[in-house]
Amino acid sequence: MVVPRSPLRMWLAGWMVVSVFILSNTATPLYVVWQGQLGFASSTLTLIFAAYILGLLLSLLVAGQVSDRYGRRVVLLPGLVCAMSAAWLFKSAESVESLLFARLLTGIAVGIIVSAGMASVVDQGGLPRRRLSSLVASMSMVLGAGLGPLLAGSFATFASQPIEKVFTLELGILALAFLIAWTMPDEANKALPRGHAKWRFPSVERHHRLHILLGIALFGPGITATSFVLSLGPSLLASLLNIKTPLMAGATAFLMFISAFVVQMALRRRTVENIFYFSATATFFSMLGICTAIAISSPVVLIIAALLAGAGQGLGQLGGLTLIALRISDNKRAQANALLNMGGYVPAGLLPVATGFLIDRTDLAFGAYTLAGLLASCALLAAWFVARNKQEVHHY
Repeated sequence: MVVPRSPLRMWLAGWMVVSVFILSNTATPLYVVWQGQLGFASSTLTLIFAAYILGLLLSLLVAGQVSDRYGRRVVLLPGLVCAMSAAWLFKSAESVESLLFARLLTGIAVGIIVSAGMASVVDQGGLPRRRLSSLVASMSMVLGAGLGPLLAGSFATFASQPIEKVFTLELGILALAFLIAWTMPDEANKALPRGHAKWRFPSVERHHRLHILLGIALFGPGITATSFVLSLGPSLLASLLNIKTPLMAGATAFLMFISAFVVQMALRRRTVENIFYFSATATFFSMLGICTAIAISSPVVLIIAALLAGAGQGLGQLGGLTLIALRISDNKRAQANALLNMGGYVPAGLLPVATGFLIDRTDLAFGAYTLAGLLASCALLAAWFVARNKQEVHHY
């Protein structure tokens, strides 16, 4: 007789995802504080963001395979240690090198949590709750991603010693997540041999590759749109719209990810096909909104565009995770999550950085227009790709 799993375990696993994603964006509104303290150039921020992407990609290459073969805990615990180490480095940073290493460790932790952590949420939900657990995993990511910049922006605006205080709070949040990971039942895949396994690039069965590509087609433009707002939003607010408070930048990011949370709840019962179409539509109009905000110098339109960007990412991610949960076997789930996130985070990391270089050679408005036009085009292509392969997603 199979004993039903308590849904509490699923929600606790979701808290691990929340805690690491709070860390992932907490630093964003604080770079201006570090620049004042450490005196580094704006171009140095490019290297700091690149360190995050490097750590993320390295962990995505291995975390999913190790998790699928040996169990979730064996990678989750080191990942959470990396996250706590990053928070400590941020808290006590006295050099650019400390920030670079902290961002590298943050990327490693995020790569682990989006592969093994999200797989753990689905594992703990059990077979009857595949759609619900996919929703919980996706909502946990966007909730954490939104809380991070809101907390940092609030501390930077209203508190003395904001860096020390916000990362002390984050250390406590991560310590609770570590305790959850340590005590949570872990069901490693005993069907797989444990011998001398060779490292391979994360993979799924050939007939499931299309499902991963469909998720990437929508999640990629969506998460790149939110990265656009996170990386260039503060500059747009300050340079073009003359709004310089860290709280405004943090609140905009928070509202963007809360938008993702809300639309996931509102559309969770729709088919994956419809969720994908809504994602493409939101991303397209988000980029149109950013161009409009720049043209008419409107912070209100920029905030609306940010809300739409959050909706585009949240729905693309929800659709991709739902397909993985429903179609791909347990012993490939973490690797499938890793592939989905690699397909999303690579453009999300590289395109805003490339836009930064373009801005250095032209100006802020031209760079923003270029990236917005590219992402709007990608959203339209993604909708076309779903329409061509609707038989793969129509009944889910």
